[in-house]
Amino acid sequence: MRRGRVWGAGAVGAAGVALALVAGCTGGGGGGGPEPTGTTSGAARSFLTGEPGAAGHVLAVKIDNVPAARPQTGLNDADIVYAIEVEGGLSRLMAVYDSEHLPSAVGPVRSARQTDIQLLAEYDKPALAFSGAQSELLPVLKKSDTLVAVTGTKDFFRNHDRPAPHNEYLHPEAAAEKGGTAKDIGLRFATAVPAGGTAVNTASAKMPAARFSFAWNGSDYRVSMDGKQSPWKADNVIIQHVAVKQSDFHSRTGFVPFSQTVGHGSAQILRNGRSYAATWDRPSETDGTAYTVDGRTLPLQPGHTWIVLEP
Repeated sequence: MRRGRVWGAGAVGAAGVALALVAGCTGGGGGGGPEPTGTTSGAARSFLTGEPGAAGHVLAVKIDNVPAARPQTGLNDADIVYAIEVEGGLSRLMAVYDSEHLPSAVGPVRSARQTDIQLLAEYDKPALAFSGAQSELLPVLKKSDTLVAVTGTKDFFRNHDRPAPHNEYLHPEAAAEKGGTAKDIGLRFATAVPAGGTAVNTASAKMPAARFSFAWNGSDYRVSMDGKQSPWKADNVIIQHVAVKQSDFHSRTGFVPFSQTVGHGSAQILRNGRSYAATWDRPSETDGTAYTVDGRTLPLQPGHTWIVLEP
C-alpha cells in the first residue's frame, strides 16, 4: 500500500475533487499545454499523479527486471513506472518518485541507457540513480543538462541475501533532493471515467524477450511479468508504441536498443476497466507527452501509472 494514498478508482472522488478532461492538448504538457480545469481553488495537485499535494523533487531509479531481481523493492511507491527494452530484448524498469512519497529503499538498481536521457528531458532536470553505464555513455550522463546523475554514493548498499549483480539498492532520500521540482509532463487526470473505450479486464504488452500483462480487479490493475503475477499494481496503464533503433553507445554483447520517445505514435490506455485506442505526441525533448483520442486529451485516473514502451 502506497504511503498516504488510497488505491481505488474512487479514492480521490471521495475527497470531492475532480480534474476535468482537457481538450486539444496535442502539443505536449511541458508547461505549454492547457491547464487542467475543475480543480478546487488553491488546491495543489501532483503533475505526476493528479492527487492532492505540493510538487516535490523528482527522482528516477533504474531497476532490474530479470527473474533473479524479482520481487523488486519500492515500486508501489512510485508515481510512474516505465518499462523499457534493453539488450537481448529484455526489459528494465525506471521508477519515478516525488520526494514527498519515497519508500525507505528502492532496487535492485541497475545501469542507465541512452533512452533515459531523452525520456527524462520532459521533466525538470530530475535526479537519475543508476549503478553504472557503458564507458562512453557515463560521462554523457554526468554532464547532461537534462538530468542529475546519481551513482556510487554512500546511499547505495548491497543486500547480501541476493546474488550480484541483482543486489544493489538505494536509500533514496538524499538522491531525490538533487532532482528538479516536479512539473507538467503532459498527463491530465479526472476521476470521472471518460466516454468511449471498450470494457477490457486484461491487456498485455511485449518486448522481444519480455512480457507484461495487466489485470483489472475492480479497483486497480495487477501487474504480471513473463507470465508470473507480481506484487505491483497501477491505477492506469499506458502501452506506448515506440520506434526502436540502435543506440549511439554500442556494446560488445550486440544490439543496444534506443527507444524513441520524441515523435508520435499509437498507444493503448487502460483505466477503470476500460481500454482506449489513443495517440501519443511529443514534438521535442523539452515538450511533455500528450495522450489523445480523436484530438482530445484522455485523462487518467488520479494515482499510479505504468507506461510500457513497447517496440
